[in-house]
Amino acid sequence: MTSRTNSAKVPVRVPAHGLEHAASPGHMLTNTAARTLAVLRITTGFVFLWAFLDKTFGFGYSTPTERAWINGGSPTKGFLSHVEVGPFQSIAHTIAGAWWADILFMTGMAAVGAALILGIGLRVAAGSGALIMALMWLAEFPLARLTATGEASGSTNPITDYHVIYAVVLVVLAAGYAGHTWGLGRIWARLPFVQRNRWMI
Repeated sequence: MTSRTNSAKVPVRVPAHGLEHAASPGHMLTNTAARTLAVLRITTGFVFLWAFLDKTFGFGYSTPTERAWINGGSPTKGFLSHVEVGPFQSIAHTIAGAWWADILFMTGMAAVGAALILGIGLRVAAGSGALIMALMWLAEFPLARLTATGEASGSTNPITDYHVIYAVVLVVLAAGYAGHTWGLGRIWARLPFVQRNRWMI
């Protein structure tokens, strides 16, 4: 990106090579904001990628070695089988440990994490990651104050929890072209198949 100064002498970011057009120069990112979004992108990407790695190899953080995916464990069974609240409890228990649920979940976590760290395909990553977070939100269902057994659910906020925050962060990163700074977003956006399919930026 090239630099330009608006009437208030505030540096703004101008998309190079006409990748996208901003509504007005005053609504574009400063260098500091672009770098901050890049840091947010990389750290968020590591959250997703680490979840995939830990569940795959069992590094002993949230997944012990004996329950690692490579050792025959299920990445979804532990979480979904312990859902004790909300209208989707029976569905969660039914699909807990299903091979297709494991593959879809792990593929999604790995792909979203890699895309964020590399800074490519952020629109697809935002949509996929937000869907994963929405499904996990429904599984924990923070709207309910009581579990199916009548005990306190432990919910501290009926609407906004960390799943919602992660989903919003993903949308912000995609909307802010966070992959263009300290990432491969510019190169990715210039690829012919991406130019023909702008939803892949």
